[in-house]
Amino acid sequence: MRVTSLSLRNFKCYGEAELGLENGVTVVHGVNGSGKSTLLEGVFFALYGSKALDDRTLGDVITTGEDETEVELSFTHAGVDYHIHRVVKRRGDRATTTTCILETPEGDIEGARDVRAEVTRLLRMDADAFVNCAYVRQGEVNKLIHASPRERQDMIDDLLQLGALEEYRERASEARLGVKDVLDRQEGRLEQLREQIDTKEAKNLHERLNGLESRRNELIEEIEEYDTHRQAAEETLESARDTLERHEETQEEIQELTEEIDSLRSKITDSESTRESLLETLSDLESQREALGDERETLLEDLDLAVVPEGGDDSETEGDAETVQEAIDRLEEEEDDLRDRLEEVKVEIERVTGEIERLRERADELEADAEAATEEAADIEESIAEDEAALTDREADLEDLEVAIEDKREQFAAAPIDFGEAADRRAELESEREEVNQHLADVSAKIDATEASIEEGEALLEEGKCPECGQPVADSPHVDVLEERRETLSTLESQREDHRERLETVDERLERATELADLETAVERLEERRETAEQLISQRREAIEERRNRHEAALERARECSEEATAKREQADEHETELAEARKRLGSINSERATLRERLETLERIAEITRRVQDLEREADGVREKRANTAELIEERRTRLTEKRDQKRDLEAEFDAGRLEAAKEELRNAEAYLEQVEPKLAALEESREGVQNAIGAVENELEELENLRTDLEGVTARCDRLQSLYDEAETLQTTYGELRAELRQRNVETLERLLNETFDLVYQNDSYAAIELDGEYRLTVYQKDGEALEPEQLSGGERALFNLSLRCAIYRLLAEGVEGAAPMPPLILDEPTVFLDSGHVTQLVSLIESMRQLGVEQIVVVSHDEELVGAADDLVRVEKDATSNRSRLERGEPPEASLLAGD
Repeated sequence: MRVTSLSLRNFKCYGEAELGLENGVTVVHGVNGSGKSTLLEGVFFALYGSKALDDRTLGDVITTGEDETEVELSFTHAGVDYHIHRVVKRRGDRATTTTCILETPEGDIEGARDVRAEVTRLLRMDADAFVNCAYVRQGEVNKLIHASPRERQDMIDDLLQLGALEEYRERASEARLGVKDVLDRQEGRLEQLREQIDTKEAKNLHERLNGLESRRNELIEEIEEYDTHRQAAEETLESARDTLERHEETQEEIQELTEEIDSLRSKITDSESTRESLLETLSDLESQREALGDERETLLEDLDLAVVPEGGDDSETEGDAETVQEAIDRLEEEEDDLRDRLEEVKVEIERVTGEIERLRERADELEADAEAATEEAADIEESIAEDEAALTDREADLEDLEVAIEDKREQFAAAPIDFGEAADRRAELESEREEVNQHLADVSAKIDATEASIEEGEALLEEGKCPECGQPVADSPHVDVLEERRETLSTLESQREDHRERLETVDERLERATELADLETAVERLEERRETAEQLISQRREAIEERRNRHEAALERARECSEEATAKREQADEHETELAEARKRLGSINSERATLRERLETLERIAEITRRVQDLEREADGVREKRANTAELIEERRTRLTEKRDQKRDLEAEFDAGRLEAAKEELRNAEAYLEQVEPKLAALEESREGVQNAIGAVENELEELENLRTDLEGVTARCDRLQSLYDEAETLQTTYGELRAELRQRNVETLERLLNETFDLVYQNDSYAAIELDGEYRLTVYQKDGEALEPEQLSGGERALFNLSLRCAIYRLLAEGVEGAAPMPPLILDEPTVFLDSGHVTQLVSLIESMRQLGVEQIVVVSHDEELVGAADDLVRVEKDATSNRSRLERGEPPEASLLAGD
């Protein structure tokens, strides 16, 4: 794919913009914030619409203050021209796509979804795949390196369309289930046909045909008589034709014999050459045999071993081998004896060494046990002293508790209640206090109501109304009611004062009861502490007695371990002398064994030479036999050559002109008779068919029966085929799963190779040796010293170059490895220098140049870096008007072009 032109109207910061793109490297240059990246977003939006906006809405692409935006994109793909036209309009708070058309050679495609689907089909990638492969957006240069292996695997699998294989596998599974349904239905049909056939066979149809068949048989006999005469004429006709055809075949046989004669002559010549070659091979084998014989004689002289001289007959050679083998067997027996002695000495050394180590280890353990027991005794003695001091303190505390308990009990002597009754007395007083409070509250409520009634009555009285009924005073019988209410109020106030005095008395008694109850609780706690102290004193005394027993046992154990350790070390010293003698015997046996091994190796070489000589003799005999067989073959072929020549002469003399003429006459007579007999036979056949029509009804019944049987066979065969198809679908389902895994592994290997090639091309230093991509898509960078690094451990610039190399490697993999060469979209890099210093920017330029050399037709780079301008074939400058805040495009010349123009 190659983008040819982009047109924007009211798209973000652009009012009107037209941009044409050519092959090669196009650099879009300008200061930060000028609108460079918006051009790339315009291309992306034209291709994929709303899917190119991430979390943004369609309204975000319309220029502020405008109601619609228009984007047009022209591109070529696989040699075919395409054009996309999109219009987005703002309607209220929402923006919608009002026009979306893709112009293709086959016709226009309309609608945002259909256009996006067609673009996805053409490019073989959706919006996510486009971003993961061809479009490196600003700030996402490290996207692949920060992705998990699983996320990276899904990205690359989608780019390589391996997800289709999983879809095919699911389709195969659905097909398998569909075949199973059809198979079940056919098996039901099979059972139905069997029932129908059983019903037909129960009818006796053949007896109804007997009478009609008798007449038909008479006609058949007459037809057969004429047919016999016709067959005789046909045989005559066939014989004549055979004679003529035999003449033609004879001519062909003569030609074949001529070719066979030429072939036999060539084979005889080849066999004679082979026989000469075998003679040379035989001479080489004899030379090897003589050289091995000389080596054998030299070895025998070194050993001073008497054997049969080389060159004797087979029985002498066998005797020689037996003599050598006897010497080998004798030496091997001696070696086995030495090996046994050696093993015995080794076992003895190992046993003594083990015993010494065991004794010394045991002595160390015993000494350590003695030291530990001594330390334990000291610790126990110290603990006993501490426990005795603590016991004295606890006994003093117990005495203090006894005094405190007695003091508090004495406080109950002047109390109105006995010790233990305070809690119950407090509960009774609390209940009484609650009752007094309730009476006080009731009286207070009545006082409030009476006071309110008096105030209301006084107000009515001032108005000249009865304070009881509200009638005028002159007519009311209740004018004196206020005085009664005041008397009631006085009585209630007196009752309230009595209740308050009683409440104060109850509170005083309750406070005293509470103090006594608290005193009882304090005594109970002191008694509990006293009981606990007595238990602790008893436990402490028992612990002191137990520690004294342990102290004596530890001292006794330390003495016993020390004595036993001394005895073990004395035994180990005695075994050291025995070990020295065994090692001396081991050295002597090893010396004898080395000498014996040298003689044994020499004898084995002699035996090997003897076997090789015998093999050479057998091989020479085989070559001699092949020469004899070749000679016989040559003689046999010469005999066959003579026979073929004789056959050719006989065939040439087999036919004469008179015999050929007679055959032609018989052919003409037979053809004339056959022309006459055919009409007669046709008339008889017509009569037979009339009889046959009379029994048509019965035959129809029989035919239906046969049809049912045929259907039965067909359904049976169909069931077999469906079962086979079911098995094939199941196999296909498995195959798709295995194929996806295999293709993924192949893609991993290819991607690893392309990644290393690309990284080596742009990062030429000695720090890193290779990059590894395993089957789970995990990335590892190896330094020259072999140390493995995670890509995140690289410097910022190195990590950016690494990721750009990975992106370019994926791009190359897609271009080279998906169904052959694929027409890829342009490689688009948006601000790739964000994380790069000047040195790494130079390497980025090298990467861009390398992608050009590898066949990438179109590369678009957006950057504010001046150094990238030098890599451009075409330069586009972007500037923003500070007043209108609108961006505009201006064509520029790359530095190289400017220099050429100046020259």
